Amino acid sequence: MHCIFAAEMECTKHFFTRVMLVSLLLLAVALPVSAQVYGTVTDSLTHEPISFVQVYYEGTSTGTQTDDQGRYRLPAMSGRGVVNLVFSSIEYVRKSIPVSRGANRRINVQLCESSHQLNEVTVKPRRERYSRKNNPAVDLMRRVIANKWRADLQRTPWCSYYGYQKMTTSLDEITPEKMQGGLFKQMPFLKDQVEVDPVTHRLILPLVMDETVTRYLWRSTPKDQKTLIMGHRSTGINDLLSVGEGMGTIMQSFFGNINIYDEDIALLEKRFISPIATTGAISFYQYYIMDTLLVDRDSCIHLTFVPRNSRDFGFSGHLYVVKDSTWQVKRCRMTLPQKTGVNFVGGIDILQEFQRLPDGMWVPMTDDFRVNLSLTDLLQSVQVQRVTRYSDYTTTPLADSLFDVRHFTNPLDAPVQDGAFWNQYRPVPLTDKEEGMARFVNDVRQMPGFRYVIFAARALIENFIETGREGSPSKFDIGPVNTLVSGNYVDGLRLRLSGKTTAAFNPHLFFKGYVAYGFRDGRPKYKAEVEYSFAKKKRLPFEFPRRSITFSHLYDVMAPADKYLVTDKDNMFLSLKANTVDQMSFIRRNALTFVYEAHNTFSTTLELRHTDDTPVGRLAYLRQGTGTALKCLTTAEASLTLRYAPGETFVNSKQGRLAVNRNASVFTLSHTVGLEGVLGCRYHYHITEASFYKRFWLSSWGRVNAMLKGGVVWDQVPFPLLLSPAANQSFIIQNNHFHMMNNMEFLNDRYASLDLTVELNGLLLNRIPLLKHLNWREVFGVNVLYGGLSDKNNPNLHPTDDRLFLFPQRNGQATSFMMDTDTPYVEYHVGLHNVFKILRIEYWRRLTYLHLPDASKHGVRMALQFKF
Repeated sequence: MHCIFAAEMECTKHFFTRVMLVSLLLLAVALPVSAQVYGTVTDSLTHEPISFVQVYYEGTSTGTQTDDQGRYRLPAMSGRGVVNLVFSSIEYVRKSIPVSRGANRRINVQLCESSHQLNEVTVKPRRERYSRKNNPAVDLMRRVIANKWRADLQRTPWCSYYGYQKMTTSLDEITPEKMQGGLFKQMPFLKDQVEVDPVTHRLILPLVMDETVTRYLWRSTPKDQKTLIMGHRSTGINDLLSVGEGMGTIMQSFFGNINIYDEDIALLEKRFISPIATTGAISFYQYYIMDTLLVDRDSCIHLTFVPRNSRDFGFSGHLYVVKDSTWQVKRCRMTLPQKTGVNFVGGIDILQEFQRLPDGMWVPMTDDFRVNLSLTDLLQSVQVQRVTRYSDYTTTPLADSLFDVRHFTNPLDAPVQDGAFWNQYRPVPLTDKEEGMARFVNDVRQMPGFRYVIFAARALIENFIETGREGSPSKFDIGPVNTLVSGNYVDGLRLRLSGKTTAAFNPHLFFKGYVAYGFRDGRPKYKAEVEYSFAKKKRLPFEFPRRSITFSHLYDVMAPADKYLVTDKDNMFLSLKANTVDQMSFIRRNALTFVYEAHNTFSTTLELRHTDDTPVGRLAYLRQGTGTALKCLTTAEASLTLRYAPGETFVNSKQGRLAVNRNASVFTLSHTVGLEGVLGCRYHYHITEASFYKRFWLSSWGRVNAMLKGGVVWDQVPFPLLLSPAANQSFIIQNNHFHMMNNMEFLNDRYASLDLTVELNGLLLNRIPLLKHLNWREVFGVNVLYGGLSDKNNPNLHPTDDRLFLFPQRNGQATSFMMDTDTPYVEYHVGLHNVFKILRIEYWRRLTYLHLPDASKHGVRMALQFKF
């Protein structure tokens, strides 16, 4: 809901979380929730969760077992009185606790380890002081880390292998009591979809299933690697809750394949330090040797590991290291410590298995992942299970033609395969319920009233209202919804109605636009756009690769900083301003735009535009010398923009193209030429701007986002054509904006800026008593701007040159200024995110140019953020 209820520019990543959470909420309320007894079982000494503990009511057959996080949940016993709840495990002392029948209660239990013997136990984790010095477990891990190179496939000249992945999303913890009422009673077919999870032994209801077969290719000379998606298949309720390119892509962005041999493990849009990372693992984790045992005929040393601080973003689990000179990991099982502050996650279980090839190289064979998601303890939980198998490893020479084929990164681009293909490449059989998913979806589709639920969910997720009906795709979508009502200084209250066509109307020709009305000025505004795509589109015109030509006509009121917004300028929450923006313009613009995207994510944009800029509000264009007002500034421009984002991946939403993550570096270069003498343009000028974005990961501690920009106006121009910084006047946080700077406060013809933001995962707060229980996370950063105005564009040095304009004023006092080239504008911010799991609050402080009129020294900004 971030893009709807806030306007932070980084809404791309939060769109995915929003889809996940809205879908989760719909699923959670679909089933009745009766009184329950639930809680967590932990070790009394180590305080780590205990899995596979039997939990049951004494004298009854009602029971369950704890998951990998030590969590359990049971329906409360009906009737009156008290019944004993028993906790039993072979390695721990049995415990019995009396509970009241019919009560909704959380019971956390600590079990004491029983006296038992393990073969060849060297070190046993206890509460004694841990030391890395003279620690045999640490010495062993140093050998494992030193031999990681043996599992590096890229040390071979060629390599090819196949991967099969199945991802299933299910309602979890279905109980016989739930199956007797609620939707189960209204829709008996739901009972036919329930099955027993073979791992947790709980009843689940599969809802979505995705399968993908991929071939991975590598060669060292010339260096190249390809990921060829050979087949993709998706079925389930995601066919009903369609969101752009499907839930499968979104789920993959959160729960994709991992490898413990990587330095950091990407999961849930975060980075977790691997237990065998070359840098940092030895200091981050505590290791204990437990036993020696056979794993698939290989003699292995069994180790356990836990983070030194259980609230840091790391894993706890088990490593099984082959007891030979290779020191390779044979098997790894990991989970998240109970206290790790990951939102909406009830438990995670990761299993990885490796195998030795005939040439001695170790390769991954199994990568299984299971996560339990829940908004609250009282709502229905959802289980996501990913099964990945690798096979057919070869290191023989590969034909060059294999590397000339298109590099598929989107599963939906893969060819449709038949049943024979899946029977050949599917190493793990589908369950009966997964096989019958299509029938289940058809039963859901026929449910009375369900289409209204889906209609509302799509509108909430996509921010658009579809006009199609069942069996007839929407040809016209109304939205964005969050622009229906807004406001600004000129419009006052502003109403807007927007819409656009889809590929169901025409796969090559797309129309979009809006009409708006301001009740203060009483003037209508509008925009109309038509785009022709040279390639046939499935749903939307900006599907990759975008190769199209667009004509647009705009007549609307705009603030100078609106051009920097990624979100829509009429987002209703952007109307909440910290400072009044009363210097605006009526823009009448015609533009012809050509976009060409290559498959390597290099894009070229050519644009011709003609603009009539009429000042409005308290803005005036006064000629230098005469002081006469110019009613309208007319320009004709041609621009070229080059953009390169190597490795960038994205999906398409109705709101636009959304990056799966912001890990890819982005280079942008643009040049604009003013066409003097064309359609009334009086100025000839050249403007060049460049930017570079880069994300730096601090492993599990967090990340740093850096944006570097620069620009130059090479010729003499009036101030509306100068370079004004992106000033954020709203209370909503917007990345790559200055938050304490006023509208058009500085006018430059050359500048360089740096936006640096550091987001930590509780690195500091997790070590402060009391505060660490809140799971708050730190964020801080700095924005710096160096700018200047050359003599040719300084109106004070050209008192009779009517090509220049007087700088903007308000009530006779200047509101725009020149920067001192020796003094940068600097502001910093410190704050918290993950407040109540959804809120980000920051304090902003301006450090320079405080002497200027109306300069704000400090302020508070916020945004809604849904993050794991």
